[in-house]
Amino acid sequence: MSGLIERLPDAVAIRCLARVPFYFHPVLELVSRSWQAAIRSPELFKARQEVGSTEDLLCVCAFDPENLWQLYDPMRDLWITLPVLPSKIRHLSNFGAVSTAGKLFVIGGGSDAVDPLTGDQDGCFATDEVWSYDPVAREWASRASMLVPRSMFACCVLNGKIVVAGGFTSCRKSISQAEMYDPDKDVWIPMPDLHRTHNSACSGVVIGGKVHVLHKDLSTVQVLDNAGPGWTVEECVWLQGQMAVVGDALYVMSHGLIFKQDKEVRKVVGSASEFRKRIGFAMTGLGDDLYVIGGFIGPDRWNWDIKPLSEVDVLTLGSERPTWRQAAPMTRCHGPILGCTLLRI
Repeated sequence: MSGLIERLPDAVAIRCLARVPFYFHPVLELVSRSWQAAIRSPELFKARQEVGSTEDLLCVCAFDPENLWQLYDPMRDLWITLPVLPSKIRHLSNFGAVSTAGKLFVIGGGSDAVDPLTGDQDGCFATDEVWSYDPVAREWASRASMLVPRSMFACCVLNGKIVVAGGFTSCRKSISQAEMYDPDKDVWIPMPDLHRTHNSACSGVVIGGKVHVLHKDLSTVQVLDNAGPGWTVEECVWLQGQMAVVGDALYVMSHGLIFKQDKEVRKVVGSASEFRKRIGFAMTGLGDDLYVIGGFIGPDRWNWDIKPLSEVDVLTLGSERPTWRQAAPMTRCHGPILGCTLLRI
């Protein structure tokens, strides 16, 4: 990386390149080999943090095409396609998807593939494999495996480390084990077990610096405070439905409405009646906006067709009267959303 910009020290040149938006990085690489090396170097990611030019992108994986991820750039309203996830598991689903340290992590899960001749499911129900995608180097890498294979589990980031808990293991048995991943050391560390398990999928959200694990149809939530010794069980009056965190507040889509959900108080912030027939979509937060992505419509009593969707609808929560708008649809992915998370680069 010598002589990146004439008459400038390379350390200064890197800080200049760090201010260029992520979308234009492939163009910068065409300038020279030294620029290509600089754009794909860890130093560039550090410099982007130092000069305050990091960007928030959405990472999305849908059922079709198989094991393909796309990034959404909200500043330019466009989609970027990543290399195919190199897992040997066909149609990986029910995995955990989070990001930390500038990388996307795809954790565990199992196969959603079906033999077209027999209709049988693929034999892999849960795996312990872990993948990371580095958007700077533009490549997938295999990381240290989890201590326990699992699918349909809670997966969150707490203070830069990944916490996974609950779910089902390879024998389709619900489990209470939890573990934590350190991305710097590439190791998984056992954690205290959940107090309760349930024969249903569980999910996790981080609110107020605490991990909250919810099982479907249970009226309790299990909470992990990083400063505490383990999990605590709290009564939960949260609505059932699609959930997303925006600005450290929880939003729930239920009965055709969007609610802002506090501990015991909920407030209607917008209508979602147009999504009543939409199935398998993702709901996530980005900035002050709530995104509803993909899914499919049908079948119903009048129409047996299934329509996969690539549409993206956005509710701007920061305004006095939140309104819906449409963002650019996904260019490659469509149908049920298998993974969705925010990536800061």
